[in-house]
Amino acid sequence: MAERGAGMRSWSLTPYDIDVRFASASAQEAGWFGPLEPMRPAAPVEIAGRQWDFPAGYNLSSAPRGAEPVTFDVLRGLADGYDLLRLVIETRKDQAARQSWTIVTRDRSAEAGADADRIGAAVRFFSRPDGARCFSDWLRMLLEEVFVTDAAALYMRRDRIGRLAALTPIDGATIKPVIDDFGRAPEPCFVDGELVYPTAYQQILKGVPAIDYTTRDLIYRPRNVRVNRVYGMSPVEQVITTVNIALRRQAYLMDYFTEGNIPDSLIGVPESWTPDQIGAYQKYWDAYFDGEYGRRRRAKFVPGGVAKTFIQTKEPELKSPFDEWLARVVCFAFSISPQALISTMNRATAQTQKELAAEEGLAPILAWVKALIDDVLAIEFDAPDLEFMWSAGHETDPLTQETILSNFTSKGILTINEARAALGRPPLHEPSADRPMTLTASGYVPLPD
Repeated sequence: MAERGAGMRSWSLTPYDIDVRFASASAQEAGWFGPLEPMRPAAPVEIAGRQWDFPAGYNLSSAPRGAEPVTFDVLRGLADGYDLLRLVIETRKDQAARQSWTIVTRDRSAEAGADADRIGAAVRFFSRPDGARCFSDWLRMLLEEVFVTDAAALYMRRDRIGRLAALTPIDGATIKPVIDDFGRAPEPCFVDGELVYPTAYQQILKGVPAIDYTTRDLIYRPRNVRVNRVYGMSPVEQVITTVNIALRRQAYLMDYFTEGNIPDSLIGVPESWTPDQIGAYQKYWDAYFDGEYGRRRRAKFVPGGVAKTFIQTKEPELKSPFDEWLARVVCFAFSISPQALISTMNRATAQTQKELAAEEGLAPILAWVKALIDDVLAIEFDAPDLEFMWSAGHETDPLTQETILSNFTSKGILTINEARAALGRPPLHEPSADRPMTLTASGYVPLPD
């Protein structure tokens, strides 16, 4: 731009200057009521990675599950007080305890018999894990804690040289996990070149901390762990509202048989009666039927004015679709088929529900037990190459069991002796019985090594 007069100066703007000024103005306008800059963090950077926002002084609490809305005592009371829930728990424990198991090498191509001694020692240990009970009884105790409190705890009893001697179940409701600065279980660390195990759990007895445990002393294994809790969430806790409703439903039915079996009703009295007379007769009526249940089934003569005016307000309902709904919810929490507790269904539907229950409910429980024992084998037996395995062919139906084992042996998945072991039969001494074979038109053919 040219000069136009004295004292006036002209200048020119390039396209670049125009773009910069426009961009700056646009940025300012875009920040109108904008998000602004975030507040400066108040915590030091060293706490990065803290798992959850636990209360300050969390480890000072002397009550297991003290900060949780539901206590261990409540969970155990619900599991023992609602008979349907107890039946479902015991059924699931029965299904798991009847499974057969073995310990094998992870490398199936290893030479047979090379690890026989180590496998034999592991099998002998887990035949009686706590030194007294068989594996089935030990497993039932462990699963009771998993299903009710989700606080399975095993005390690792050791011999004089530190080897694992027994896995003893203890009451998980007495165990209070200890957390570190990051909200996790304290991990072993080296101090002056020596491996130190910090306190990871405290056992609360008589309301006070009784003893400290490290991860080398105690296996604390919740199944349903959550990122914002140190305690698990058991199936019983998941249906706590449904169980409370069912308990009140049971109390109502119990009152029907114990307090009286006459439906809720209104009985009129002569109009000339005073309130005192009505109250006195009510007390007489209640006292007459109290205690002796047989009187409730007998006829009773009453004044004419009373007998003529009887208004029934509610019919007794001992079983309804709502009861089936409660049963379905409880069974669903444990992935148990509700077939035995609800109205009759066709055979195909019942079989489908049974298969779904086995796949969705029992299989995850068995996988959890396998992972627990595999960790013990790897850490305590120094045998990460060994694994705990549930054996095939555990069906109680002989025809189904025969079909499964026959298919496995004919396709080379199992050897004949492995199939016989699943049935509890002694092995054959023929060399071919220990080799996987496949069934062809000409007979069984050994698979190549």
